[in-house]
Amino acid sequence: MTDSLTVQERAASIKLLLMDCDGVLTDGRIWIMSEGGDQKAFNTQDGLGFELLHRAGIRSGIISGRSSAAVDQRARALGMSFIRLGSNPKLKAFAETLAAAEVTNDEVAYIGDDLNDVPLMLRSHLAVAVANATPETLAEAHYVTKSDGGSGAVREVIELILKAQNRWAEMLEHYR
Repeated sequence: MTDSLTVQERAASIKLLLMDCDGVLTDGRIWIMSEGGDQKAFNTQDGLGFELLHRAGIRSGIISGRSSAAVDQRARALGMSFIRLGSNPKLKAFAETLAAAEVTNDEVAYIGDDLNDVPLMLRSHLAVAVANATPETLAEAHYVTKSDGGSGAVREVIELILKAQNRWAEMLEHYR
């Protein structure tokens, strides 16, 4: 995806960070339990990143095609404002989330890893693909993370946004 705006210019206007879960917040593997639930592993650095993002006044959310109690629990623990699970197709949930958040497409970043994320990326001001995303997803991204999904990719995007908005140093002061 190419146009005249830089990634930093795009990141500077973000008020809402949305993402897929499997393959973005996780490495994409799903453990199906014998009693019917599932388990996933999440990166703790991504978790602290959400704390920084929310402290800066930027909201976050998940739009996932799968329903998962583990994802719901993690999203709530992270303080996400918008949790849309079992959303197929995802585009309707995306539009409803933007309306509920009272933001425009020009104020949204979306992180994806696979084909069903592309329509949301195309409607977002900052389209991000994780490093191990499908080639078709990578081709539509304004920014590709250095980290794979589930390995700090979301934290990388959060830092990018906060630095572009000149908020990073302020957020670090909390830890000094």
